[in-house]
Amino acid sequence: MSALALRGPARVVVLQHRRVLWITGALALVGIALVGVAWWVTSAAATTFAGTGCSVRHTVHGCGIAVRHFLSVELYFSRLLAYAGVAMMILPAVIGLFVAGPMIGRELEDGTYRLSWSQSVTPTRWLAAKLAVPAVLTVAGVSVLSAVYAWAWSRGLGTNYPAQWFEREVYGAMGPAPVGYALLCLALGALAAVLIRRTLPAMAVTAVAYAAVVVIMNAVRSGLWPMRTDTPALRTGLRYPSAASDVAVGWMTADGTRLGDTTCVDATDVGACMARHGATSWYIDYHPASHFWPLQLVETGILLGLAAAAVALAFRVLRRSHG
Repeated sequence: MSALALRGPARVVVLQHRRVLWITGALALVGIALVGVAWWVTSAAATTFAGTGCSVRHTVHGCGIAVRHFLSVELYFSRLLAYAGVAMMILPAVIGLFVAGPMIGRELEDGTYRLSWSQSVTPTRWLAAKLAVPAVLTVAGVSVLSAVYAWAWSRGLGTNYPAQWFEREVYGAMGPAPVGYALLCLALGALAAVLIRRTLPAMAVTAVAYAAVVVIMNAVRSGLWPMRTDTPALRTGLRYPSAASDVAVGWMTADGTRLGDTTCVDATDVGACMARHGATSWYIDYHPASHFWPLQLVETGILLGLAAAAVALAFRVLRRSHG
């Protein structure tokens, strides 16, 4: 976003924080390049290993060093993805802290906002510019980073250390949810700043609020979309669905009644205990990989709704305080 192409308060926001924006953009490019180089090294190692004729599953004499080197490279790539996922989960908090602190909170605390308001810029327009610029950059930047992570994760599925889609670091770094979390943190930062009007307390409240949202969403996520249920007969044995999350397993009677999780746990003869309780099948509740997008979209909708409410409240508080 070029400052020359902008006018009014938005241009001022970009000029005020251009150094931070340049540094942030540079760090994002470095991260993208690092992921790309890491996959290139991993892919090259896979090609070299394939040419040796060795096998990870059936190691023969003379292949030990080649196998260890190949697995080490794949392990490093897997760890890089894990660290990248954690960074993607921290990124929304960083955005919220920046908005709550240097972007809005500091101006309200130091009184420098009066200069803008004295130049025919209304409080509402001032806050709108403070939110619009980081919002546009956040949507664009986080979307690109999420797409890059999804690309790298899909490549990692073919390695010996694949990460599952439902792992928190993976789920929180792909799809539209990272954008939703980032926009929510932006809104929370703005609301905390206009309410508290002090930099450090506003940043602290934003961090606590984001942590609370993450904890709550992790707790309720499995219920955001109906789980799939399989009921295999007892005699067929129990086979867990591939790449499934939130697996809940138990016994079920012929009329569909589910037995408690602790039923027959301490029984000496489990088969006799199940027969005594009338169990005829297993039940398996789970989210298959195909539920990734429904879960993401519902969660993102909730986050955007909360963000909209926080922004509306921030504007209301500012209008009541300054007219």
